[in-house]
Amino acid sequence: MASANPKTIYMDNNATSRVAPEVVEAMMPYLTESYGNPSSMHTFGGQVGEAVKTARKKVADLLGADPEEITFTSCGTESDSTAILSALRTFPEKRHVITTRVEHPAVKNLCDSLQTVTGHKYKVTRLKVDSEGMLDMAEYEAALTDDTAIVSVMWANNETGVIFPVEEMAAMAKQRGILFHTDAVQAVGKIDIDLAQLDIDFLSLSGHKLHAPKGIGVLYIKRGTLFVPFLTGGHQESGRRGGTENVASIVGLGRACELAGEKMAEENGRVKQLRDKLEEGLLAKVPKSMLNGHKTARLPNTANISFEFVEGEAILLHMNQHRICASSGSACTSGSLEPSHVLRAMGVPFTAAHGSIRFSLSVYNTEEEVDFVIEKMPAIIASLRKMSPFWKG
Repeated sequence: MASANPKTIYMDNNATSRVAPEVVEAMMPYLTESYGNPSSMHTFGGQVGEAVKTARKKVADLLGADPEEITFTSCGTESDSTAILSALRTFPEKRHVITTRVEHPAVKNLCDSLQTVTGHKYKVTRLKVDSEGMLDMAEYEAALTDDTAIVSVMWANNETGVIFPVEEMAAMAKQRGILFHTDAVQAVGKIDIDLAQLDIDFLSLSGHKLHAPKGIGVLYIKRGTLFVPFLTGGHQESGRRGGTENVASIVGLGRACELAGEKMAEENGRVKQLRDKLEEGLLAKVPKSMLNGHKTARLPNTANISFEFVEGEAILLHMNQHRICASSGSACTSGSLEPSHVLRAMGVPFTAAHGSIRFSLSVYNTEEEVDFVIEKMPAIIASLRKMSPFWKG
């Protein structure tokens, strides 16, 4: 039985992931000797342009898309904003946006600003979720109107891992002539995606969630979709996103997508088994604990568990003493005393929502690490509950 941890146990991959060694290796030439501008006419720059072209195809292959449908951005947030604002500029007569109550702040806060900063110019419908984090499709269908410019629904929730039926939702939007965007930042690389078979108009992804570096993202724009750029400038990215390309990170993202395709079976096999062992062990050994999110309609790497009557931040501090990295479901670290908006939308009890911890694994995690976490967590929770005025155990 493990008793001491000589190294960091990283279970916070939904926040950011380790850059794969193969990705670093692929990037290095473009940080050293191959430093030309990919738009240059000379051969030195042209070779770099070919590397960008190759990376674009690798990203497209993972998504089941055409390379011409791939636009490189700086991050998932930029991609989200670009898609939503493009739709509103394309159809200025339409003033309605549909999203959910559990979106990532990249979409949530943008939609909030559409109503506040712009003086309530736009109407935003935020779809509810049930206690398992699932959407009501009847509510969604009823929300679609002739005034709806775009639907923006995440493919998988970043806190609970719950997967939404975006394929069906996109088809329903298509029937009404409404654009559909999905923030797939957490889904890409973990579940199979074939955009050629779907009615999704825009898809966002972020490199640092699938073992590529930070600062590189993608906006998929389905062929034929009307589009207005967010960043205007040069002719880069076929005029869809101005600014000299971040070549090294683009190459790294291409390699990461290639690796993700190769390791998809492992994500849904070994990693899922580790996730299941972790959550089953914690739920069995820690009284008054509960799983947040649907049991099966969930990403294979994500477990969000609430430990009642303790604070998530306190749990993380104690975990950190054992060099265990995870995330709190509470928003307290951002200066708010309110629990996660996702858990509030699910109706998780206040005493549990504040004590939620998100464990998000990757292919780099091991069974020994899971065993160590299962060993240490019960004592951590027990010690904190002794100090809680609400604990009656």
